[in-house]
Amino acid sequence: MQNMQEFLGGGGLDELAAFVAVVEAGSFTEAAKIIGRDPSVLSRRVTQLEQRVGVRLLTRTTRKITLTEVGAVYCRRVQGMLDELASASREASDAAVAPQGLVRVSVPVTFGRQWISPMLPAFLARFPHIRLDVRFTDRFVHVAAEGFDVSIRVAAGVQRDSSLTSRRLASYRNLLVAAPSYIEGNSTPEKPADLLNHSCLGFTAYSDWPDWPLSKDGRRTVLRPNYALVADNSEALLDAAIAGAGIFFTSDWMAGRALRTGKLVEVLPGWTGKSEGGVYAILPHGRLVPTKTRLFVDEVAQVIKSGWSRSVVG
Repeated sequence: MQNMQEFLGGGGLDELAAFVAVVEAGSFTEAAKIIGRDPSVLSRRVTQLEQRVGVRLLTRTTRKITLTEVGAVYCRRVQGMLDELASASREASDAAVAPQGLVRVSVPVTFGRQWISPMLPAFLARFPHIRLDVRFTDRFVHVAAEGFDVSIRVAAGVQRDSSLTSRRLASYRNLLVAAPSYIEGNSTPEKPADLLNHSCLGFTAYSDWPDWPLSKDGRRTVLRPNYALVADNSEALLDAAIAGAGIFFTSDWMAGRALRTGKLVEVLPGWTGKSEGGVYAILPHGRLVPTKTRLFVDEVAQVIKSGWSRSVVG
């Protein structure tokens, strides 16, 4: 292939953009509607691209287009290159223009109160031209249809949806905790079965309620504790645990601050929930995330990273 300067100077970038648009849309006609070009123009550009690289990238029929084996590999490389170019352009624009505008955010109620609410004043102070509309709900909102810029979700996994883009901000695990005062006044559990002789606190909205599935080093067990207190509000149960009411099976993001300050200690260290969950930022599908939204998501990720040891920001 010719060197990059000759390639781009000869209209190569337009050809690459046309090629990727056609692949993503599934047809020349649909791609033309999206980017506002005549289908014949896109067809000509893709043909010119194939002539440049000297190989057929698409197989065309009257009903659809499909990638050749070489075309599939080439498309992945080109998409990455175009994304990098778009990112570079966005960063250049960010440097020239102060971020501004309204960001509509959906957050889970308890997670939002613990991790999102405290960061909001500092975020607004750093970016005075950004406005926030934060809705606290445990309902899984449809980001695009309901007009949200981003939804923060805490879940064992996020359902795949081609209309959405997800960014994993952190992982979390479920663990057993109790107040030091409770442990001092009762025998220390040595194995999961010992929990049956203790006062336990049960969260009725837990996915495996009323059971506690536990695992450690490949060993698994399921217990149904003797509950001294059950509630549908995890914050009320956390307060009860800190007050010494019993053993609580909860997430490390929920109990993290109390563990760090010594208000709670881990019970049966190493025994955790059956699987690890994650915190996700859910965004409408598209290559470019508005600066105002990206800054908010980055701030959430940073808050988790600085205050929560199990973050896997990326």
